[in-house]
Amino acid sequence: MSSPTFYVEANPAPVAANERTRLLADPGFGKLFTDHMAMIRWSDAKGWHDAKITARGPLMLDPATAVLHYAQEIFEGLKAYRLADGGIALFRPEENARRFRESAQRMAMPELPDDLFIGSIEALVKADANWIPDLEGGSLYLRPFMFASEVFLGVKPASEYLYLVIASPAGAYFKGGAKAVTIWVSDHYTRAAPGGTGAAKCGGNYAASLVAQAEAIREGCDQVVFLDAAERRWVEELGGMNLFFVFDDGSIVTPPLTGTILPGITRESIISLAREQGITVREQAYAIDQWEADAKSGRLVETFACGTAAVVTPVGTVKSRDGAFTIGSGGPGQITEALKARLTAIQRGEAPDPHGWVHRFG
Repeated sequence: MSSPTFYVEANPAPVAANERTRLLADPGFGKLFTDHMAMIRWSDAKGWHDAKITARGPLMLDPATAVLHYAQEIFEGLKAYRLADGGIALFRPEENARRFRESAQRMAMPELPDDLFIGSIEALVKADANWIPDLEGGSLYLRPFMFASEVFLGVKPASEYLYLVIASPAGAYFKGGAKAVTIWVSDHYTRAAPGGTGAAKCGGNYAASLVAQAEAIREGCDQVVFLDAAERRWVEELGGMNLFFVFDDGSIVTPPLTGTILPGITRESIISLAREQGITVREQAYAIDQWEADAKSGRLVETFACGTAAVVTPVGTVKSRDGAFTIGSGGPGQITEALKARLTAIQRGEAPDPHGWVHRFG
């Protein structure tokens, strides 16, 4: 399939090269942005149209813009990497495109064709390739998103939408290497329920998690973990990451995709890599009381979370109103570190890619 054509409107006042170099020395995460953005419009009358790369800047929105009232919005997250040979690559962007379409279906929004999704990202990265940080763990974090842009106050799917991609240079998520985080078990709030939007990557899911995340911070924890909405017993996911449990026999368990948790691309990649190495991976329900019992008995030796931003994050301690328990030594485990190393090596073109996951371009 040929790449779609994007009209390019160069930013008339880009960040000066010396200032960009200064900023990229320590980009942090999610606070620094590149010169351009991708944009495509959709309407009932025209379908997808007006695809372009333009200067990144504020959006002019009417106070009655539908998304401000009914939260019809979806997004994705992926990264562009600079490879050792100077090329640029994305990691499994077709999976992000698929999940974006599935999120759109759930939120009664138009489905963006995969070639437009990937083409918009390629076009933006090519325009702002100089913003990819040249440092260990550096990448260009990409945020495609779409929202209802029609001006109206009726409760119905909108007839106009705006799709955009913005880019944010990012360093390593945790400076000095991955640390083991402490997580808080939410016993009052739930993230999603059967029949809800848990499997869609929409802003409302994250908005609903923030009060629980704030509670976790007050309790001295880094992240919150949610239990199922029906029984308040089964472990589901963190506010934005999937969970894995490693046992003393070398096997791994991760909660199943039942419609209430996000089908993570990093999650699926780790399952594939683990099974290739002969590790038994079971997608099955795992209870919070069993988690504690297994950790205390030594049967559970590692727990880790995974997602696009931090890739793989070890979990060292779990706290709740009933107390706390430590997993293994309380630090990163061997299987956790090995899977992370294998995955990041493939992402950055430093190891063979038998699955064809690395999407090179430019």
